[in-house]
Amino acid sequence: MNKADLIEQIAQAAEISKSAAERSVDALVNAVKASLRKGDMVTLVGFGTFYAGVRTARTGRNPRTGAPVEIKAAKLPKFRAGKALKDAIN
Repeated sequence: MNKADLIEQIAQAAEISKSAAERSVDALVNAVKASLRKGDMVTLVGFGTFYAGVRTARTGRNPRTGAPVEIKAAKLPKFRAGKALKDAIN
C-alpha cells in the first residue's frame, strides 16, 4: 500500500473527499515528524509508538579499501507496535 492507496481507503471509510483525507494524512505525518524532531514520543494507543532512537558515533571500515571511516552520531526514527496491532495481524 502506498500513500495514494491509504488516502483512498481513509476517504471511503470516513466518507470524506480524497483531498480532505490527503490533508489529514499529511497533517498526521507532519505532526509525528515535528514531535520526533523535538525528542518527544508519539503514542497511538492500540497502534504503536513512534520515537527517536540514537545511534552513537563509531568507527567503521570502507569495504572496498579497508580504510577506517568515522561514522557520525545520528537520531533515527523508530516504531514499536502496540499489542492490538500485533494481535490484529496474527
